[in-house]
Amino acid sequence: MKEFLEGSKAIAEIVKFCKPGVISAYPITPQTHIVEELAQIVADGKLNAQFVNVESEHSAASTVLGSVACGVRSYTATSSQGLFLMAEVLYNISGMRFPVIMTTAARAISAPISIWNDHQDVVSLRDSGWIQFHAENIQEAVDLHLIAYKLGEDKSIMLPVMVCIDGFILTHGVETVNMPSQEDVDKFLPPYNPPYKLDVKNPLTLGPLVDPEFYTEARFALNETHKEALELIPKITLEFSKVFGRNYNGLIESYQVKDAERVIVAMGSVCGTIKEAVDELRRKGRKVGLLKITSLRPFPVSQICEALKTIPKIAVVDRALSMGSFAPLASEIKAVFFGKLKKPKIISSFIVGLGGRDITKESIKEIFRLLTGKEKQGEFIDLKPELLKESYE
Repeated sequence: MKEFLEGSKAIAEIVKFCKPGVISAYPITPQTHIVEELAQIVADGKLNAQFVNVESEHSAASTVLGSVACGVRSYTATSSQGLFLMAEVLYNISGMRFPVIMTTAARAISAPISIWNDHQDVVSLRDSGWIQFHAENIQEAVDLHLIAYKLGEDKSIMLPVMVCIDGFILTHGVETVNMPSQEDVDKFLPPYNPPYKLDVKNPLTLGPLVDPEFYTEARFALNETHKEALELIPKITLEFSKVFGRNYNGLIESYQVKDAERVIVAMGSVCGTIKEAVDELRRKGRKVGLLKITSLRPFPVSQICEALKTIPKIAVVDRALSMGSFAPLASEIKAVFFGKLKKPKIISSFIVGLGGRDITKESIKEIFRLLTGKEKQGEFIDLKPELLKESYE
């Protein structure tokens, strides 16, 4: 059914359809509308679940760790500083192979304080062991939550999944969304039946202390499972398309890439703006395109390499920094091609949209224009020189 929905409400509705037995979260802008809506859904008796109010994001993550450990499908959500407060527990959740699903409304990190969107929070946790999806729009955000539960709870995977949505742009934006029926969700997503859980009748130890004899193998196994997820994600998205009629690769999306001479690589809501800019430039005869990254972890190296192998000039757009080094996504894309090509590609890096600064079609066109024969590394777009002196002081 098509509904005109705020992104946060649409996400709350799809989480309801997934039937978690425990929801625990601490409100933080711009994630708050999601958990407010879920709290109301539970209070109204529309979802048979426990909504656990807690005093911090660390406690929220600890609560869902415990509930999944006891065999109950669970959900949480956060943003920015809240994600960082959770970080200690997030590593435990992935290390214990608990398929918690979390919505992260991506938001800038202090200081200075900013409540607006960029990707510094989510990319900083990319090595936590969580699978990490990035949504372009509200429809994709809704669908990725279904895919996340299906993937994370697969007995061959058993990993937590973070669905990243751009704060305010998708949390507070309103779109026409195809919301599924409960019947179709039940057809796609079976009840949670974990292969292991805490049970007094069958005692089990989870997350024990180990010495150097065992730790390396545990981390190796976690890494290997991410590789296995790369193979499973397209199979799950194919199953998703058969039930719901919407097609996703789940890893990447190529847009006007096949004959392109210049391609931007990006992730998140900016991809919609890039598509519009690509369409306008195509009408003027410019051979440009977009490669959208949906799965940041696991990182689809071979799929990216195949998609971009014939593209001579590539721009990577980051909404985050890695201070003193290459930007996060840019470094990943450079690594894809390291040592694989006889003729090096021109892979330029651009920083945009930090702290919620608007990324316009003109900004994107400027990036395409700057894709010349010389690489640019970490070049800021739409920088305001008149504010720099004040920032330094």
